[in-house]
Amino acid sequence: EVQLQASGGGLVQAGGSVTLACATSGFAFNEYSLGWFRQAPGKEREDVVCLSIGDGTTYYADSVKGRFTVSSDNAKNTVYLKMTNLKPDDTAVYYCAAPATYVGGRCWADFGSWGQGTQVTVSS
Repeated sequence: EVQLQASGGGLVQAGGSVTLACATSGFAFNEYSLGWFRQAPGKEREDVVCLSIGDGTTYYADSVKGRFTVSSDNAKNTVYLKMTNLKPDDTAVYYCAAPATYVGGRCWADFGSWGQGTQVTVSS
């Protein structure tokens, strides 16, 4: 059974940084792609980044390019999302999901397994 658990969220001031972690189990880590997504109150869920874990290919949403960096630790079966220069618009619940696929200019994981999310709140 594929399981994912996102953690590391919290309250941070604008301009600050936070790193989220997505701990995974139940699948061949290197053979999957994983996505980070977020949903702000009253808004639709949006993709943040898609990562092909095996070869490290990444696709970032335009809104986070240059500020967010995704990485993986194969020994820990964990994917990280380092978020810097945070803005109030980054406030959302952040989710990780796998498997994910990059199609039509965005990351999708509608048929994947999802972690329960972690709240990131950026104060101005």
